[in-house]
Amino acid sequence: MCGIAGIVRAGRDAPVGEEALRRMARALRHRGPDGFGLARGPGAGFVSTRLAIFDIPGGWQPMLGARGTLLVYNGEVYNHPELRAELARAGHTFRTTSDTEVVHALLERDGPAALPRLNGQFALAWWEPAARRLTLVRDRFGVRPLQWAALPGGGIAFGSEAKALFASGEVAARPDLAGIDEVFTTWGALAPRTAFAGVEQLPPGGLLVWQDGRVARSRWWEPDYAPGPAAGCEPGELAALLEDAVRLRLRADVPVGTYLSGGLDSSLVTALAQRASDHELRTFSVAFHDARYDERLFQEQVARALGTRHHVVEVGPDEIAGAFEDVVWHAETPLIRTAPVPLALLARATRAHGITVVATGEGADELYWGYDLFKETAVRALHAREPARAEALLDALYPYLDGGDGRGRRGPAWRRFFLQAADPGDPLFSHRPRIAAAAGARALLRDETRARLGDPLARLRAGLPAGFRHWGRLERAAYLELTTLLSANLLAAQGDRVAMASGVEGRFPFLDHRVFEHSLRLAPERKLAGLATPAGELREKAELRDLARRVLPPQIAERPKLPYRAPQIAPFFRDGAPLEWVAERLAPRALEAAGILDPARVAQLVRRCAQGRVRGAREEMAFVGALSAQVWYERFASARYAREDGEPRVALDLAAAPPTRAHAGSAA
Repeated sequence: MCGIAGIVRAGRDAPVGEEALRRMARALRHRGPDGFGLARGPGAGFVSTRLAIFDIPGGWQPMLGARGTLLVYNGEVYNHPELRAELARAGHTFRTTSDTEVVHALLERDGPAALPRLNGQFALAWWEPAARRLTLVRDRFGVRPLQWAALPGGGIAFGSEAKALFASGEVAARPDLAGIDEVFTTWGALAPRTAFAGVEQLPPGGLLVWQDGRVARSRWWEPDYAPGPAAGCEPGELAALLEDAVRLRLRADVPVGTYLSGGLDSSLVTALAQRASDHELRTFSVAFHDARYDERLFQEQVARALGTRHHVVEVGPDEIAGAFEDVVWHAETPLIRTAPVPLALLARATRAHGITVVATGEGADELYWGYDLFKETAVRALHAREPARAEALLDALYPYLDGGDGRGRRGPAWRRFFLQAADPGDPLFSHRPRIAAAAGARALLRDETRARLGDPLARLRAGLPAGFRHWGRLERAAYLELTTLLSANLLAAQGDRVAMASGVEGRFPFLDHRVFEHSLRLAPERKLAGLATPAGELREKAELRDLARRVLPPQIAERPKLPYRAPQIAPFFRDGAPLEWVAERLAPRALEAAGILDPARVAQLVRRCAQGRVRGAREEMAFVGALSAQVWYERFASARYAREDGEPRVALDLAAAPPTRAHAGSAA
């Protein structure tokens, strides 16, 4: 796992300075604490910072290929031994045992046509100097990030994170208010947009080709929920696929641990990892001082049952407040939840215990309809036909939002919020309640800003696939969940960024593309049981639960879904007043300087927080959104980037040995 960055000019005679590349490397050293490499050639320069997982002594980058092309690569391809054996049979000779060299050899042989054969999570930049062609690629689900910006004169700069672009000195850190608007609407800026003006992110499954100053964008993979032939699934098929996905993700030249939340998904991954591991499995969990968020009893129950060596990181208000600013810096975006902060602290502790690779349960809820959002979508659709049953089912959803005071908040207003959130014909029908819950943050934007930006939901609707309206209602919900919450939030701000801040690589067996394809073939009733039953409750992830009953304690296999959450308001207030640094960042002068939020509205919200009058998720997310937007603006507006002070493990002078003719096939 690495951080990658580079600059390519439109002309061979326009140099790329070593100092700029060293600053870019320094900006990404948290992603690659084991060292860095650098390559320069006519009108081009590349850097890679390395977290050594495979072939620790030999897998250094940038890597020069047999045909003279160059690769910088961030990620893992788990089926690289099988691909290596195939290439070796065809006569290819390898210099290392790294997956990087396997990917490079496939690209030199087949070009981007090789990408569907890769089982993994990756972002890469492939440079063909003879053609002066740069190809940027991102994995299917967007596990690993890749940002880029156009440069004056037709050049391009790219990096795993936007801070590498800013460190180059050639890209300015300026807010993109439309990107922030999307954060305050769908919880994350949607590719290609980011929170920074002039900086784009490659979409999941994205392919970008730059050549002679021209950019061509395409997708090498897209999720497709269109109904197909009723192939169905064989009994036991999921068990075999998931066992193999976990087995592949234990491949490493360092020990692999797991994150254990105590829920079904991470517990199942941990159980399968324990079976497949050849060393004592180490598990890591977050626990909270506040009992409303704490799941340590379930975590410890699973760890005892499976016999893992378990570690707990206990998090309270002080820890969340203390790490919040650094998490925003690494996330590179405003946030509307504090949930990434405890996960950043968990990654820090995991690294301190000597583990740099962890397998986790992300993706299961999106593939197997585990969130209450899927139940709620089915209930809202049912309401037109069976209102009494629909209202009874709705009252059983979201028990964790009752406020923790024992009184709950159910009643007519509760039902209206969900049942009347959207017209059934709206393509975003499934997600309108969640969007409405985040609307408090968007309401803090200045009026003139919102008027100028227009409706972010209209932009989202306009970007939906052509066949979207022909999919089933729950399939549409799954697509939106996969392409908004998962890729833009859970795998980004709450995943890659906070883990790699401490040099920890997350691996996601449920996001093996074979497991995803299985989920598409699975009958809806096997994802959300009770859909076809006239009475009774809806039960999420039926297929996963059948598997879990074979390997987990019954209490865990049958445990209802409890989403991961963290305290939102309490960390930032003491004795009825905001912490000093919070008050400074939300002061009218600071808000005016940033020019993003309305000072009067923010002041009113802060007063409600200080008085203890904020009770709902809408205002909680609004406060976190406001505070994080100000932290984000100030940190990036004042950022200074130091020169890399070490010596590169790889230093390639591409001008010294003119490359041979590169792969001639079209990369577009």
